[in-house]
Amino acid sequence: MAEEPSAAAYSEDDFYCPVCQEVLKTPVRTAACQHVFCRKCFLTAMRESGIHCPLCRGNVTRRERACPERALDLENIMRKLSGSCRCCAKQIKFYRMRHHYKSCKKYQDEYGVSAIIPNFQISQDSVGNSNRSETSTSYNIETYQENTSSGHPTFKCPLCQESNFTRQRLLDHCNSNHLFQIVPVNLQLDEETQYQTAVEESFQVNI
Repeated sequence: MAEEPSAAAYSEDDFYCPVCQEVLKTPVRTAACQHVFCRKCFLTAMRESGIHCPLCRGNVTRRERACPERALDLENIMRKLSGSCRCCAKQIKFYRMRHHYKSCKKYQDEYGVSAIIPNFQISQDSVGNSNRSETSTSYNIETYQENTSSGHPTFKCPLCQESNFTRQRLLDHCNSNHLFQIVPVNLQLDEETQYQTAVEESFQVNI
């Protein structure tokens, strides 16, 4: 039986989900490529991508898609190791980090929302694009209108043009609505021009 890696073998990035970009919640691991995700993020991705790992597009077995294996070793390490809150720099055990975000004033001021993955269901249309059911999400439109007082920057979604997002809410919106949407890119524009255009289109300052 392989020896469990020591806590020193892990970096802080190992405790963040590559899908939601938050500290892992109920981490699960793929057998073939050994990538780790929040269980909820993984199952949502499986409903969309079918048989592929959300990170590397590696194969995922049918059993894993229905019942992914818990990364218990990582859960145990998260109970032992502490990391810095991304806003207040306070040292918090990783398994308690999400709970800390809910009460961290600096986190709330920066992101305007606590670190909770929304409940949503995504279906695919005939060409494979992702569509969110109007009745499947627990978000109310009013939640997007909070924390947009004068002087605070807001952003527009570059994919659907919905506006008035904080940075964190724009990330949550894209993860829930456009996670697997394929967007054509104009290769005639150089990288700097594309970046400048995206910034100009998405960044607004409330007057």
